Amino acid sequence: MAQTIAERPRGTRITDYISLGVLTKTFPMSTIETVLRESGRGSIRQRDLPAHVVVYYVIALALYMQSSSREVLRCLLEGIEWLLGPNTAVNVAGKSGISQARTRLGWKPVQRLHDEVVKPLAVASTQGAWYRSWRLVSLNGSTLDVADETANAQAFGRPSASRGESAFPQVRFVSLVEHGTHVLFGARIGSVDTGEITLAKAVLPALRTGMLCLADRNFFGFAVWTQARATGADLLWRVNQNLRLPCEHRWPDGSYLSRVYASPKDQRHGTNGVVVRVIDYTLDGVPGAEPRYRVLTTLLAHGTAPATELAARYHERWEIETALDELKTHLRGARMVLRSKPPDLVRQEFYGLMMAHFAVRGLRHEAAWHADEDPDRLSFLHAVRVVRRKLAPFASFPPTGQEGLP
Repeated sequence: MAQTIAERPRGTRITDYISLGVLTKTFPMSTIETVLRESGRGSIRQRDLPAHVVVYYVIALALYMQSSSREVLRCLLEGIEWLLGPNTAVNVAGKSGISQARTRLGWKPVQRLHDEVVKPLAVASTQGAWYRSWRLVSLNGSTLDVADETANAQAFGRPSASRGESAFPQVRFVSLVEHGTHVLFGARIGSVDTGEITLAKAVLPALRTGMLCLADRNFFGFAVWTQARATGADLLWRVNQNLRLPCEHRWPDGSYLSRVYASPKDQRHGTNGVVVRVIDYTLDGVPGAEPRYRVLTTLLAHGTAPATELAARYHERWEIETALDELKTHLRGARMVLRSKPPDLVRQEFYGLMMAHFAVRGLRHEAAWHADEDPDRLSFLHAVRVVRRKLAPFASFPPTGQEGLP
């Protein structure tokens, strides 16, 4: 029996049929169109690279960091060649056309899409994601090298080095990570000179009731603590040993209740204090351990969260280091820099990178759930390779709103 050749409906372009595999599942077209419409960035007229295509392209950039910008677009589009036959070449926009399309899109709609979709994934059965009834998350920051351009150096700055300045400008970012899934969410970006506490204040609104947030002593401060506490999440943060925390009531497990204050004056007068629970402990027999650790928590009752359990949970904060290594080494690539030259496109590329990491993490979490495995036992690098391999041949869909192919 003769086969009917699939044809495109009249008025459509090749870029109206894109194979995106995992990306289209993680970031549905309907969500992207809503974000673009509300941001005023939807394509009014059809272009070779309409706005919704550019969004997927920005995410795909992170999956092919070692490929040229045109090659990334080719990888994105070659899944639709079957529509026109194997001898028909896909019209891939040039480098300047891609740059113009990305500039039209801007970075704020990409950040908005990130905030809309990138959220914790763990379900009740996800191993390693929970402490009792609390969803474990951690707060931390890191840096990324960006293209050595004058505009980037002026916008983001260069870190100091032993001999002058670093070879590349850098951006600083702070993010939350969900334990168990390693999903990075709520991320915010700034210059390398921007303090982590400043960025953390913009990240904390991503916390929710039912979370237990872990953070290192660098983040502690009365204002940041009270802001995080106001989200409804519970906190388990390390503090410096020299912080004055008089014992007001000691629990049988050795922890005790105290108060933190906004200023020394408030502490002297005992006004405007916030009740905290203090846990002091040591790690005997652990190589490299510090002599003493002190953490504060909003979990005031020792019966529901014993001190020994919280001390053990705090050291799971290093989960975020693994997630950052995945982002910076396995996904971006060791010694790779973000390729964008204008600062606004650096910001755009950063959120594309975070969304690509989320897409891979989602695939890995789904695989672990079906296999009844801890997601940490599955290779992140293998998941990245699967996404890259499946990106082109995945089934196509019609971005312009067509319900199906003819």
